[in-house]
Amino acid sequence: MLRSIVTLPTEIIRNRRLIAKLSYNDFKTKYAGSYLGIIWAFIQPIITILVYWFVFSVGFRAGTGNLEIPFVLYLVPGIVPWFFFQDALIGGTAALLEYNYLVKKVVFNISVLPVVKIISAAFVHGFFVLFTIILYIAYGRWPDFYYLQIIYYSGCTFVLVLGLSYFTCAVVVFFRDLSQIISIFLQVGIWLTPIMWIAEDALAGHELLRKILKLNPMYYIVSGYRDTFIKKVWFFEHIDWTLYFWAFTILSFMLGGIVFKRLRIHFADVL
Repeated sequence: MLRSIVTLPTEIIRNRRLIAKLSYNDFKTKYAGSYLGIIWAFIQPIITILVYWFVFSVGFRAGTGNLEIPFVLYLVPGIVPWFFFQDALIGGTAALLEYNYLVKKVVFNISVLPVVKIISAAFVHGFFVLFTIILYIAYGRWPDFYYLQIIYYSGCTFVLVLGLSYFTCAVVVFFRDLSQIISIFLQVGIWLTPIMWIAEDALAGHELLRKILKLNPMYYIVSGYRDTFIKKVWFFEHIDWTLYFWAFTILSFMLGGIVFKRLRIHFADVL
């Protein structure tokens, strides 16, 4: 069993050129047929950011407490990794369904398909990371060595969502309702993660609730992006939290790998 799990990273490395080619094609063809093409991949998240900024900054007049920065500088580093997680999880879950014609090919290694969808989502994430950096420069906040953590936290998101996707893409083949369940989970999850609200202020005096919410691994990643852009804190300064995140992520990857390997022999028959 453990041997079959270890083979997943090996298969990914061995097929890295195929993954790169499929990821590029997936990203390029996602909006094929529309007049604006791949520009839609960037327009939709930007509009979402503007709506949240207007509602909370102008409508509710939300502040940033002791951080003393414009609300948009607090909002963007939190919502950018969530966009990546959301797009990658939705895409990874639907990978086998979307590429069912490849699943039916005996010679094709289907374990690369979730990776393809996640890397495709990472292209858009790279743009929004650059967008965030430019936004901060516009407000007079120049890049520093802490920005190197963007690579680390992006990697955290990638590994987390890959493990989850191996589980979800295998199960959704047999239980199609899982896609709707994940959509509801993401709708709720964005509000349970401190993206539009400040955890230190909203959860003051509710330490137990804060500990429960911190069990959400995206809480760690969102907070990490803000530590990078705003608070200037290294990830290893939260050693307990970091160890918890990686323990959760590794267990998720192991579970996803076991389920994927157990069910893969039945995919072609069901699809």
